[in-house]
Amino acid sequence: MHYKACLFYAIARTMVEQKLCQECNQRQGCQEVYKQLGEAEGPSVVSKVVLAFLLPLVVFIVLLACFERILAGVMDAKELRTGVSLLLSVLGTLALILIIRAIGRLVRRGNSRSI
Repeated sequence: MHYKACLFYAIARTMVEQKLCQECNQRQGCQEVYKQLGEAEGPSVVSKVVLAFLLPLVVFIVLLACFERILAGVMDAKELRTGVSLLLSVLGTLALILIIRAIGRLVRRGNSRSI
């Protein structure tokens, strides 16, 4: 909570110091909006951020390494092996993203029914 208060005062101080804000007739209203936003409470979005950004990236890298290793014993042409590994990794990552979206829709649909 302390960081939110510091953020609010930093934004308010910056707004006061800016010439445009000093000349604006809605300056107090803007400061009040930033204060309300700084005091807003809500659920943590860390799990959603990890699921949306970090997990697909990690899965892509792992799939690329696995496919490269698997195809190393099957294909001799390195350029072709790299291209096929890349294509399979992209397809696997897209499949993961579609699965995550489908699960998210089911969860949202389930939550809306229970309300």
